[in-house]
Amino acid sequence: MTAQLEPARLPATVWWLALCQALLVSGNIMLITITPLIGARLAPGDGWITLPVAAQMLGTTCATLPAGWLTARFGRRRTFMTANLVGLGGIALAALSLVGGSFAGFNLGAFAIGASIGAGMLYRFAAVDAAPAQRDRALSMVMAGGVLAALFGPWLAGISRNLLPTPFLGTLLGLAGLYFVALIIVANLALTDPVARGTQAAPASLITLLRRPGLAAAIVAAALGYTVMNLAMTATPLAMAHHGHDFEATTRVISMHVLAMFAPSFVTGHLIRRFGHVAMIMAGAVLLALSVACALLTPALYAFGAGLVLLGLGWNFTFVPASAWLTTTYQPEEAPRVQALNDCVVFSLVTLSALAAGPLNAWLGWQQLNLWLLMPVILLAIGVTVLTQWTTAHR
Repeated sequence: MTAQLEPARLPATVWWLALCQALLVSGNIMLITITPLIGARLAPGDGWITLPVAAQMLGTTCATLPAGWLTARFGRRRTFMTANLVGLGGIALAALSLVGGSFAGFNLGAFAIGASIGAGMLYRFAAVDAAPAQRDRALSMVMAGGVLAALFGPWLAGISRNLLPTPFLGTLLGLAGLYFVALIIVANLALTDPVARGTQAAPASLITLLRRPGLAAAIVAAALGYTVMNLAMTATPLAMAHHGHDFEATTRVISMHVLAMFAPSFVTGHLIRRFGHVAMIMAGAVLLALSVACALLTPALYAFGAGLVLLGLGWNFTFVPASAWLTTTYQPEEAPRVQALNDCVVFSLVTLSALAAGPLNAWLGWQQLNLWLLMPVILLAIGVTVLTQWTTAHR
């Protein structure tokens, strides 16, 4: 009955937010492509090459809680505008550091860009505020913006790499263009704030929030699903190179993976409404486990390709339903804190997984690393099952 009463079309705001998400992910793909290469040019030694990558991820993690506070205090539009301005400032610093050969300056710029990404991850929750009657579909359609990014990001990185005499400077300028377009869009959007101005109700403490089984289950599913995906994805280029696959093959596999991450979002919202959040998350856990099974077939190229496609699908079917489920577990005045807490937990683990991917792949090897990833997948499934049963038993 509820579905029949829902409007057939999503508000235009959701589509604009989907475009902002596409710009955000496009920029992130560009950064993933060029940051290690710039690190190799500027770093004082080989051991420091990936420090800019870590700085960017640290910035993303550190921005999550402040972004929640800014949203509660100033609203979504001002928060997103501030995030894009911080990103533009970080890009300017990174570009000047690239020209001047400053490794420290480039790391600071990467940190600022990462902070803007951390705040921009809240676009998906802004879509829920804009279309509360269609929360699952609105959130999944914003995430579908990543499909455009998967096609546009690598292309823009490729054509802009040698556009100027200083390698990669053109790519940074292209990245600035993406952030500027996003800034113009959010500056002109009438975004719905999760907390009305002047609201005096005191939100629950974080400890109280985490005692809600449904909320805890949604965070567990999002965090573990994203962590498993990111660790395996980060280790893939290293593993493929170790097994003799060339750069072009690795690029194709990663492109297939990114498309598998975002393309299902066009239908994920409908699937969530039909089967429910928990069933979708369990399906995602099965897909993640199947991606592990493909690792046992390496070093065949098809095994890497199939495994990374399953990995992307598993991420989509855990992270998107978990994010949608989260929006049902809190009161409006609690939204900024819960959303920020969720992203802080998720990206703290994602950052650690990115840092651990290289050493773990070198120590364990690709197959053993994937077998170890079965543990968080199993923990995800058990945690969601137990917490869901707890919720049902205490209604």
